[in-house]
Amino acid sequence: VQLQASGGGLVQAGGSLSLSCAASGRTFSSSVIAWFRQAPGKEREFVAYINDAYTSRVADFVKGRFTISRDNAKNTGYLQMNSLKPEDTGIYYCALNRRGWASTRQSEYADWGQGTLVTVSS
Repeated sequence: VQLQASGGGLVQAGGSLSLSCAASGRTFSSSVIAWFRQAPGKEREFVAYINDAYTSRVADFVKGRFTISRDNAKNTGYLQMNSLKPEDTGIYYCALNRRGWASTRQSEYADWGQGTLVTVSS
C-alpha cells in the first residue's frame, strides 16, 4: 500500500485547510485511516482516526476544529482543519492500519504517507 498526503500549505491563524490521503491497494475500505502530526522539535502525535464503520476519534486539542472523513470509492481519507492556530503547525502524516482496529498508537500503523507541511502564521 502506498499513501500520498497532500493539501498542506501556509495559512493565517483562524483559517482552514483540507488535507487528503490517497491510497493504493484493495484493502483501503476495511482499513483504519489516521492522521498524526509532528511539530518542530516535538514528537509525532495522534490527531484523528476513522475506521471502516465510519466511527472516528479526534485528539482533544483539535476537537471541534478538525474533522476526519473518508471516501472508499476514491480510496482517500481527509482531514478538514478549521480555526487553525499557530500551534497546529507541523508535518501531518496519514497512516493506514490494514488489520482494521482503531488505535491512537503509531506502532499500530504499518503504512505511512510522506507527510505534508502545514504552517499557521499568527
